[in-house]
Amino acid sequence: MDVTVIGTGYVGLVAGSCLAGAGNRVTCVDVDENKVGRLNAGEVPIYEPGLEPLISENLAAGRLRFTTDAAGGVRKADVIFIAVGTPPGADGFADIEAVRAAAGSIAGHLRPHAVVVMKSTVPVGTSEIVRDEIASRTDVPFHVCSNPEFLKEGDAVADFMYPDRVVCGVDTEHGRGRLEELYEPFIRSGKPIIFMDIPSAELTKYAANAMLAARISLMNQFAALCEHTGADIEHVRRGIGSDPRIGPAFLYAGAGYGGSCLPKDVEAVIRSAAQRDIDLTILRAVNEANERQKTLLARKIRRRFGDDLSGMRFALWGLAFKPRTDDMRAAPSRAIVAALRERGATVAAHDPVAMDQARTVYVGDEIEYGADEYETLAGADALILATEWLQYRRPDWTAVGERLSRRIVFDGRNLYDPERMAELGFEYYPIGRTQVGPQVVA
Repeated sequence: MDVTVIGTGYVGLVAGSCLAGAGNRVTCVDVDENKVGRLNAGEVPIYEPGLEPLISENLAAGRLRFTTDAAGGVRKADVIFIAVGTPPGADGFADIEAVRAAAGSIAGHLRPHAVVVMKSTVPVGTSEIVRDEIASRTDVPFHVCSNPEFLKEGDAVADFMYPDRVVCGVDTEHGRGRLEELYEPFIRSGKPIIFMDIPSAELTKYAANAMLAARISLMNQFAALCEHTGADIEHVRRGIGSDPRIGPAFLYAGAGYGGSCLPKDVEAVIRSAAQRDIDLTILRAVNEANERQKTLLARKIRRRFGDDLSGMRFALWGLAFKPRTDDMRAAPSRAIVAALRERGATVAAHDPVAMDQARTVYVGDEIEYGADEYETLAGADALILATEWLQYRRPDWTAVGERLSRRIVFDGRNLYDPERMAELGFEYYPIGRTQVGPQVVA
């Protein structure tokens, strides 16, 4: 099948590459000439495991190409995916101007009965806006569908290739048939394609992310209660996660969620509901709890060392919002760095893949960088763990203790065992677990 993907951001790049890998002829369109040139040369602008070899393989096979020519890509396409960014505006609403622009760019070039698929995460009703935008510019019959993505950064290629489910909003048999044909290679293991109306598909993506965000924030609030009662959030997590009605996923307490999806989507659905005079009180609380959670480690540090951190130095392990990605959007590390620098401290940071990204976030000498995680420790008053990268899970504690000026660890991901840290002679401050050292409850 001939497929065109408008937008080569995270979603568009993964979707286009995976669809090409299934034997389709895929054209990916972007307005950025430099980016298109780099992609055609096999240079991948984002870190995502498995994506670079997938792109290279399909470029070499002639199944994948990148271009700035939207018209040329659309004219021969059976299916056109719109996968452009929908960033939050200043008011928190999802900005769909790029979606409108994409619809306008393809409108005059559609072949009869082409299927236009809304892949970007958009508020309910956006697919109808796309339909109206295109219909105002052409008399050619076409079909509009919604097909929200459910990709986890760090596992996106596997998520697309082997999905738990594929959600499709359709209102014509032709659109349904095309999507069925397109996704058939990816669901041979028996996972479902779930067809529904278009508004339901659009809302399903927001509802899924809202539910996940709610689980995380609720566990973080239980962790706070644990710190005041002597309970252990890890025991609580195992206890409730074994209940089949609840399950174990997304029950880990930590320093808050970040990234490109959960914060943006929770805020967007709150705003979208407010437009309709619906107050999503639970989600507002989820959002507020997460913003506070991202400053928790900084508050613990202030309780331990005092409000004035002038002249102090902290080692920070992890900058990305989660492992296996270089994405620092809304990452807890950013809130930690801002809070420490505001109080006069300096920060030396390390991340296995996000260092280049960090240099675009922090200008000049705002933070220091270690060539490896141990280099950040020299003379530091404490180690802060913000991202649970695999290489941080079993550090050489002798080397850590020798390099730190004080044997103090603030663990934002509960990677380490409190009893073991006590045996090693560290002050240890996890989240919702037994602390080793002076009582610090934030």
